[in-house]
Amino acid sequence: MAGNPRNGRPYRRLCAWLRSQRLPCWWCGYEIGYDLDARHPLSFTLDHEQPLSKGGSLLDKSNARAAHRRCNSSRGNRTAPPTHSKRPTLRW
Repeated sequence: MAGNPRNGRPYRRLCAWLRSQRLPCWWCGYEIGYDLDARHPLSFTLDHEQPLSKGGSLLDKSNARAAHRRCNSSRGNRTAPPTHSKRPTLRW
């Protein structure tokens, strides 16, 4: 198979399925701007819980997670869960 598999129909279908659920970011817990431009740091991106570089499956629904673009980028290929236990609040 030639080309990038992330440009294929199965990957786009997986992204659409995950986007339709309108879930918060699995990494930080905050709402995702699903209507933002794809280049915006708070926009939706598909993240893989088990990174592809560590054997994760590109098209497995159980490996797909909704994330902010910046959370996905800053996480890299780490597999450790986030260190925070709860979402921060505005109350001091």
